[in-house]
Amino acid sequence: MTVLARGSRGARSEDVRRGNLSTLLRYVHVHGPTARSRLTAVLGLNRSTIGDLTSELVAAGLLREEPGRPDRVGGEAAGGGRPSYVVAPQSERVQVLAVDVGVTHLSVARVGLGGAILSRRDRSYRRGTRRHTTVTAAITKISAELLAEVDGAVVVAGMGVAVPGMVRRHDGQVRQAPNLGWRDVPLGAALADALGLPVSVGNDADLGILAEQVRGAAVGVDDAVYLTGRSGLGAGIIAGGRPLGGRTGYAGEVGHLVVDPAGLPCHCGSRGCWETQCGEERLFELAARPAGGGLAGVREVVAAAAAGDAVAAAALEDVAGWLGRGTANVVHVLNPEMVILGGALEEVLRALGGTVRSAFDSTALAAPGEQVRIVAPHLGSDSTLVGSAELAFDPLLSDPLLTLSRRHAS
Repeated sequence: MTVLARGSRGARSEDVRRGNLSTLLRYVHVHGPTARSRLTAVLGLNRSTIGDLTSELVAAGLLREEPGRPDRVGGEAAGGGRPSYVVAPQSERVQVLAVDVGVTHLSVARVGLGGAILSRRDRSYRRGTRRHTTVTAAITKISAELLAEVDGAVVVAGMGVAVPGMVRRHDGQVRQAPNLGWRDVPLGAALADALGLPVSVGNDADLGILAEQVRGAAVGVDDAVYLTGRSGLGAGIIAGGRPLGGRTGYAGEVGHLVVDPAGLPCHCGSRGCWETQCGEERLFELAARPAGGGLAGVREVVAAAAAGDAVAAAALEDVAGWLGRGTANVVHVLNPEMVILGGALEEVLRALGGTVRSAFDSTALAAPGEQVRIVAPHLGSDSTLVGSAELAFDPLLSDPLLTLSRRHAS
């Protein structure tokens, strides 16, 4: 049960109020339209306090209220059947821009408070080094198209961007994205200057696990790993209910664990990295397909294998084996309850889940391995995009009125 702050000795009432506003708004953002009576029960405050907090958030334009069904207690109408108002997020009025930058794709979306994707644009590319200035220009152009769809009453609280690389936590600098050919790229600052919005940048796997913890397969799970496999391979980690990013946010680069020192060269400059054995490009190479096919190319290989293409089937079997064995090593280090396989890895899991699990079982130690669940993401290929939106919404959810006042002032 979530309980709002009630105050403590020395705590200022203003701090308590801000904390309560944040918790109530975050609950409705995650859970959707909720009766006031439900908020009272779940958040641990009385009806009057919930009413005051809700009214303040409604006045700020973040929530709306509408009459609901009468409250019921033990099957009987409470308070003479008095209706409990339903509180809902103002999805059309309060929005963010969410961006998913990949090696072979770019997705940009308008996402409303409450998590609804309202409009989006998707672009596909062949694999190859893409200049960060070109990507910034493309994001800016698509964002302008999406913003042109809304009227002046809409509040755009910010932008969240997912990148397949190492992102410095405090300023969003992309320190290294080997599969994009980027090093020390100030992507967040460039986009903020171009759009006049607050911009937050995060690693794609970190944002994948964020989305799955808030809205997907890992809801209620305190120890989980999200493995993303679009061109490269990375891990987003929840440990003890909290994100595990390491000292500067670079934790989770499991794709660059060396599994064969004499193996294939990797874009990071090393040799024999795990992603060279089970990433998209290895699948295309083994299946005799052109490089850079992206998620569509992976799906084509899977379909060909199912249709009897022996080369595609052998390629898929090889990659699935490496995926299972590598996942066992991740489980040895982190001991999660759940491993979520996203991106191209989801396609491999759905096609050859038995092979993945068999290779995992043959490698994993019994104690950590026997209890772990290996699953597909509930959000499918949108996990990272949804996580980008959650990243952008976080300042607003953490301090709703302060964030709104800053946006209006700008």
